[in-house]
Amino acid sequence: MTSWTDVLEKSTGPIRTCVGCRDKVDASTLLRVVAVAGVLTPDPRHRLPGRGAWLHSRVECLDLAGRRRAFGRALRLASVTPESSEVREFLARVHRKQVDPS
Repeated sequence: MTSWTDVLEKSTGPIRTCVGCRDKVDASTLLRVVAVAGVLTPDPRHRLPGRGAWLHSRVECLDLAGRRRAFGRALRLASVTPESSEVREFLARVHRKQVDPS
């Protein structure tokens, strides 16, 4: 877990908390997730309207957020499930690009 003073010293922009692991980091390192018509949608450009939840680009953080039901609280929605979202597919594509950059 990162302390606030460490984050503030290294930060160049807004600080956000990952809804999965609860680590506080610079927003530029996190994926913003919004609910569009009740479906979790990745917002990599941080531009979609509405309330957003912030997540590391790791499946582990997505799984943690799902177990903790963190998306519903962060987005102030009654029920949201990461398994039925586009976020898992987006994270898989990001991971494939990191493993095979060609």
